[in-house]
Amino acid sequence: MTIRFDNRVALVTGAGAGLGRSYALLLASRGARIVVNDPGGSTDGKGGSNAVADKVVEEIKAAGGTAVANYDSVADREGAARMVKTAIDTFGKLDVVINNAGILRDKTFAKMELDDFDAVIKVHLLGSVYVTKAAWQHMIDQKYGRVVLTTSGSGLAGNYGQSNYGAAKAAMVGLMHNLMMEGAKHDIKINCISPVAATRMTQGVMPEELLKRLAPEQIAPAVAWLCAEQCDVTGEIVAAGAGWYSRIKLVKTKGAVLNVDKINTIEDFAAAKDQIFDMTGSAPYAKTLDEDVRKRLGIAV
Repeated sequence: MTIRFDNRVALVTGAGAGLGRSYALLLASRGARIVVNDPGGSTDGKGGSNAVADKVVEEIKAAGGTAVANYDSVADREGAARMVKTAIDTFGKLDVVINNAGILRDKTFAKMELDDFDAVIKVHLLGSVYVTKAAWQHMIDQKYGRVVLTTSGSGLAGNYGQSNYGAAKAAMVGLMHNLMMEGAKHDIKINCISPVAATRMTQGVMPEELLKRLAPEQIAPAVAWLCAEQCDVTGEIVAAGAGWYSRIKLVKTKGAVLNVDKINTIEDFAAAKDQIFDMTGSAPYAKTLDEDVRKRLGIAV
């Protein structure tokens, strides 16, 4: 079955190049009407040029698709609202939001200025919050929506010199897990993509031989499926890169029940450390005290 997006409207942030551009082009080729957002700044978020978004709009139109440009920054609340307004004023609705916009200001934590930490958090985390919030009520009202957040291995596993970026990307997972609960009854599905691709943001960060294999277009099919009406998952993290795709889950160990009827000591915890950290029998983390733990603690299920 061919997956198409006819009569769907998608907003892609940071769509002027790299991953965002590949998402916009693929969705447009399958019938979606696209709001191409990009302020056209450098990878550190400075400067700007309308030409970046305009060029992608021209590409989409030249291929027979439909698109409109928006030049606002996701880090600006009013700008985020204008992106959504652009979609609704131009196309009458908004079905899909892909939160892709980002900047980098890499330094070790010891040398990083807090302004650089704030800037990265504002674009990645708060930018995703602002844009998704602006679209959320529209999706609730129409009882349909697809939202993609962008996480990263830097947030899920860590990367040297990216404490600001990694913190923002890890926060995407927490945002997703909470919004999936609120959106479920309205057929709003929200998932995370964790991409590895050759873009402006990875130039100089990864070896050139690896970058040659990491085409952004290899990420786009996974993102497009997460945006499709046929998508039947929510609250998931999908990793993608160089033609490889994987599901990522938070897991927890079986753990250890120590003293229930008295307060445990530091030494009690230390003595049981090996059992607590043993990954044997680990399971997806759905809630802190699941039924099995409740039974072992003598708490009513």
